[in-house]
Amino acid sequence: MRTYGIATLKDLPNIGAGAVWVVKAEPHVVMRLKRVFGKLSRAQSGALILAATEENARDLEWFAERYPLEFQPREALERAARAYDRRRQVALDILGGSHQFSDLPMALPPREYQRIAAELVKTTGGLILADEVGLGKTVSAIATFADASLRPALVVAQTHLQRQWKAEIERFLPFAHVHIAKKGVPYDTSHRGRAPDVLILTYHKLHGWAEHLAGRFPTIVFDEVQELRHRKDRKQPSGFSRRWGAARIVTAQAKVRLGLSATPIYNYGDEFFSVAEVVSPGSLGEEGEFRQEWCRGYGSQYIVQNPRAFGAYLRESGLLLRRTRQEVGRELPSLTTVVHEIESREDALAPGVDDLARLILGEGRGIDKMQAASEFDMRLRQATGLAKAPYVAAFVRMLVAQGPVVLFGWHRLVYDHWGEDLRDLEPAWFTGHESPAAKAEQLHRFTSGKTKLLIMSLRAGSGVDGIQKVCSQVVIGELDWSPGVHTQCIGRAHRDGQKAPVFAYYLVSDRWADPVMVDVLDLKRTQLEQARDPDAPLT
Repeated sequence: MRTYGIATLKDLPNIGAGAVWVVKAEPHVVMRLKRVFGKLSRAQSGALILAATEENARDLEWFAERYPLEFQPREALERAARAYDRRRQVALDILGGSHQFSDLPMALPPREYQRIAAELVKTTGGLILADEVGLGKTVSAIATFADASLRPALVVAQTHLQRQWKAEIERFLPFAHVHIAKKGVPYDTSHRGRAPDVLILTYHKLHGWAEHLAGRFPTIVFDEVQELRHRKDRKQPSGFSRRWGAARIVTAQAKVRLGLSATPIYNYGDEFFSVAEVVSPGSLGEEGEFRQEWCRGYGSQYIVQNPRAFGAYLRESGLLLRRTRQEVGRELPSLTTVVHEIESREDALAPGVDDLARLILGEGRGIDKMQAASEFDMRLRQATGLAKAPYVAAFVRMLVAQGPVVLFGWHRLVYDHWGEDLRDLEPAWFTGHESPAAKAEQLHRFTSGKTKLLIMSLRAGSGVDGIQKVCSQVVIGELDWSPGVHTQCIGRAHRDGQKAPVFAYYLVSDRWADPVMVDVLDLKRTQLEQARDPDAPLT
């Protein structure tokens, strides 16, 4: 049989790649390869290079049916292609309802859709579980490592969620020994000679523990996996951020990697690559392949050019699973989102803002401009919050007369103004300035009815449970640059256990930073929502 070229499996670490297929073929076949494989991003001595993933092996096998190629070794291609077929078929069976579930030793049975997520990640080895806020992603994770062969398990969580994770694991797996790491460096975590079945670690401690934990945990769970969205850090010798690099170390030999978040990215679609490279390494090809196939440049960033098509691909490949309350039959009361324009003081600009603006517009260069732009953003956002502060406080006071309210903000000076204006309401505080114990005590004040107002940091409350039992009013008093953060904030009230319709108010000004932020947030929202929910109607 005539062949049109040869594909050789090689390891090319010198160009930043691992195992790759190096394809040399006749010119017209090369043209067709380039047309069919958007992931072909490198050329070397006339050869085309494609990452040696299971999916690419299956695609190469398919292409060779039309243009036969010689593969060296062919066994490697067939082994990878058949593994892809098997994994894909099992995933289809699980999602299609024909898969037979085995019994799990859990004190409380998970719901069927939670079992589906657990079975899917055990089959694929890596999954981003992006179920809607409040559907019990934690239970899906626990159902995964309820299988004794997948313990011990490592759960990486935000600081304020460690105790919540421990309580949930002990509720569903009462026999499990769960330990929360207390130090930033390794120590003996055993209890009466027994190693923990589940170790809970914060993202901040991950770097100090990474080398010690490598290869010891068959299951790794990343709660609020958007914490891994930042991959690059030029200040580090490796070029990677310490958090992301540590995550790669601890997952290198894991059987199962599960990322949990209703908002797996916070900004532009390029962040999906950083998250996927930890949860399912190589699933999106190499960075250059991913960007060439899916992205386009947007200033210094890369955005996904067609988020809907990309989202469909993520689902089809078994990398992302997303269910809504409607899909799983667990309807919550309605959510009403209101963008409410409020007044703002005219004398809001902070001292020095004019000097920073001149530096950005031309008087500075290089790193000076970058630092000035960052400082300008911080000062302008803070000035915007301060300009709105008295009007936000007045609006919140009106809502508190109707029932409990959670008010979200960001800057300490803005909190001070809110605290002064609303002092008589004796608000509870859950920001970045309290200890975990103090946060728990303040949260209890709110959920027990001792106060009707909880002032919370935009990025401090993701994953917090219990607010929905007492509160159905949420106010975004200051905007975050990420729409995913807003979603997490609203999700504290609009989640399983809520009995009343939820109202979320965005309080925005028509001046200062708010108008620009609203425009950017709309683009970022499209990147997340259309990729996460490709079949949802346009809004």
